[in-house]
Amino acid sequence: MAGSVASLKFTVRRKAPELVAPAGPTPRELKRLSDIDDQDGLRFHIPVIQFYRRDASMSGRDPAAVVRDAVARALVHYYPFAGRLREIEGRKLAVDCTGKGVLFIEADADVRLEHFGDALQPPFPGLEELVFDVPGSSEVLGTPLLLFQVTRLSCGGFILAVRLMHTMADAQGLVQFLAAVAELARGAAVPSVLPVWGRELLEARNPPRPGFAHREYDEVPDTKGTIVPLDDMAHRSFFFGAKEVAAVRSHLAPGLRKRATTFEVLTGCLWKCRTVALAPDADEEMRMICIVNARGGKGKQSAIPSGYYGNAFAFPVAVSAAGELCARPLSYAVRLVKEAKGEVDGEYMRSVADLMVQRGRPHFTVVRAYLASDVTKAGFGDLDFGWGRPVYGGPAKGGVGAIPGVASFLIPFKNAKGEDGIVIPMCLPGPAMDKFVEEMGKLLRPAAVDVADMFPAMIKSAL
Repeated sequence: MAGSVASLKFTVRRKAPELVAPAGPTPRELKRLSDIDDQDGLRFHIPVIQFYRRDASMSGRDPAAVVRDAVARALVHYYPFAGRLREIEGRKLAVDCTGKGVLFIEADADVRLEHFGDALQPPFPGLEELVFDVPGSSEVLGTPLLLFQVTRLSCGGFILAVRLMHTMADAQGLVQFLAAVAELARGAAVPSVLPVWGRELLEARNPPRPGFAHREYDEVPDTKGTIVPLDDMAHRSFFFGAKEVAAVRSHLAPGLRKRATTFEVLTGCLWKCRTVALAPDADEEMRMICIVNARGGKGKQSAIPSGYYGNAFAFPVAVSAAGELCARPLSYAVRLVKEAKGEVDGEYMRSVADLMVQRGRPHFTVVRAYLASDVTKAGFGDLDFGWGRPVYGGPAKGGVGAIPGVASFLIPFKNAKGEDGIVIPMCLPGPAMDKFVEEMGKLLRPAAVDVADMFPAMIKSAL
C-alpha cells in the first residue's frame, strides 16, 4: 500500500446501531446447523467490504435506506439470519429463529473514495471504523448473526461492510444472500435464487465412521512456540497478474507446469516463501490448509443443491518437514497442495462430519499451519445495489479467524494499470515479512533455465 494511503486519516460519524428485523412474518423454530458448519474453526465473525462510486442515476437515493429496506425484505426469505445461535447437546449449534434481526449501522465519513488510492486492496485504513464492532456483538452465542454498516462518503460514493458469523454460511452462501439483498434493492419482488436450508445433508452418519486420516485436525502441541505471535504484525498485499503467475509457474517441472491450477501454483509459492520467512527448525512439520469447495462446479457432481447457503467446504492439508519445504524446488510444495486438494469429494465431506461428532467438533490445526482460501469466483465483485458494481468487493483483511495471522484470501483484482489478476493479503511478524518479500522476489523472476523434474512424479505427502 502506498504510504499516503496507509497514513490516511478520516472521521466516521455513526448513528446508534439498530436491529433490522424481517419485513414480514417468519417461522419461529429451532434449526440445527450441519456438522460442517459448527466446527470450532468457523466459530468467529468474518468481515467483507464493498466500495461503491457515486452514480448520478441514483441521485437523491440514500444508500443506507436502500440497503436497510432490502435487508429487511431479504430476511423474510433468509429468516435464520435474523435469529440467534444456541448450543444444544454435544456442543451442537442450532439457530433459534427468533426474528430479532441483524445489526445495522448508518454512518458518514469525511473522506472521498479516491483518497483510498487508485487500486483498492486490503489492508484498508480505518477498517475498525468502517465495520464497527458493536460492544457485546461478537460473541458466538446469543448475538446477531450479521452486522451491516453503510458509510456514506463525501464524494457521494459509499462503503458497505458486512460481518458474518461464519458458522451460518461460507463465502458463496454469503454472496448468495447479499445478491438477494442487491436484487431487492434494485426493485425485484423476490430473489432469483431461493434459499435452501438442507443442513441435514452434511450431518454425521450414525454411528460416525471417518474414512480419511484428516491430518488437518491433528492434535499438535505447540512445543516450540511456533504459532505466529500477534505483536508487531505487518500487513501487506501482493498482486499476481498474468505476468507474475507465469513467472512463478516457470519454476515448476514441465509436466506440473501444465497441470497445476493457478490456485495450486500460488498456494505452493506462498507456503514455501512463508516457511522460509518464519525460519522454523528443519524438522518442524509445516501445514498448508486449502479451502476446497464441495459444491458442484464445471463437470462436478455434488449432493449440495443450488440455493444451499451453509458451509460446504473442507480443509484438506498438505504436510511437510520445514527443511524439505525450504530446500526442495517449488514443484515439491505445489505437488503436495495438488494431492491434498484432490482428496475432497462427497465421501470426504461425510467423513469430516463424522469426525466432528466423534471428536467434539475440534478446531483445525493451527500450529505451524497456513490457510489459503480462493474467493476469486465467489462473486463479491458482482454485487450491485443500484450504484453499479463495486470498485472493490471481498474480504476486508487477511489473517482473520479464531487464530489471526494464519489465513490468506485470493481475491480477484484489477490493479492501477488496469491489469486483471489476484491480490493476496498477507499478515506476518515484521521481520518475517521482509524475508517473505525477498523470497517472493526470487520466484517472481522467471526461471533462467528449464526446471528439471528432480524427483518422482508421485510424492507421498504426510496426508
